[in-house]
Amino acid sequence: MEFFHIKRDIPFMSYGKLTTAISLITFVLAVFFLVFKGLNFGVEFTGGTVIELRYEQPADLQKIRVQVDTLKYGESQVQAMGTTRDVMVRLPNIKGKTSAQLSDQVLQVLKQSRPDVKVMKVEFIGPSVGEELVSHGLTALTLVCLGIIIYLAIRFEWRFAVSAVIANMHDVVIILGCFAFFQWEFSLAVLAGVLAVLGYSVNESVVVFDRIRENFHKPNMRGKSVPEIIDNAITATMSRTIITHASTEAMVLSMLIFGGAALHGFSMALTIGIVFGIYSSVLVASPLLLMLGVSRDNMVKPEVIKEEAVV
Repeated sequence: MEFFHIKRDIPFMSYGKLTTAISLITFVLAVFFLVFKGLNFGVEFTGGTVIELRYEQPADLQKIRVQVDTLKYGESQVQAMGTTRDVMVRLPNIKGKTSAQLSDQVLQVLKQSRPDVKVMKVEFIGPSVGEELVSHGLTALTLVCLGIIIYLAIRFEWRFAVSAVIANMHDVVIILGCFAFFQWEFSLAVLAGVLAVLGYSVNESVVVFDRIRENFHKPNMRGKSVPEIIDNAITATMSRTIITHASTEAMVLSMLIFGGAALHGFSMALTIGIVFGIYSSVLVASPLLLMLGVSRDNMVKPEVIKEEAVV
């Protein structure tokens, strides 16, 4: 399906050095913010208290957030739990206060305006659990990257695998850098969004790489240079790229705008990841192929090259 067809190839590779420089600058800035500002880890990672509440009538989450913030316990979370009457409140660790004391104080504040609220469950998440989640999250990222490398190396060639992973890690670091710069809370939902971006971004890279590989074998591309072959591949997939990413971004933005606090971190990570995923798949991964020395010789079997030379 195509909404439009571009007749002339767009010279993307002529801007390869510029886009690579921009990517390098944004990558360095993201790393800088990660090192000097750090991530604002949520209760799942740092430990804290989780309070499950139930109202007899639908609850006003925004009003509950304002009331909980009056306790000045730091970064807190208030979100619905499946129904409009069930609410979950997450509080960070507070020195000198137990989970029971925290839940009692939260209940007292909320009962001032809504006497129909009651505590259903109180859980304490220790710091050791948070450390375990961090290690498991890093392990998940590592395994995903290794899986991508193996898959692309088998399906295409090692140069494609390396360029795709570098581009994907570029996306991940940019997302983490944005969360560090703005000090948005980094929760398990955000981690899930980052992992989703990895798979989403590599899918776009595979589409472009597949067309590049096809172009190396097309008879009408025999006289073309490698940059021209890559430009043709990107231009040929442009319509598909716009349709796919525009529809996906529309869905993600709807979650960001209308999903509330529960989906904010997840949808924000996806929003940033999709935008930079398009950029990296087209303007980072492809120029890296040229830098890594991809050519007709290492993409086409030797016997095929000999036959073409004879012809």
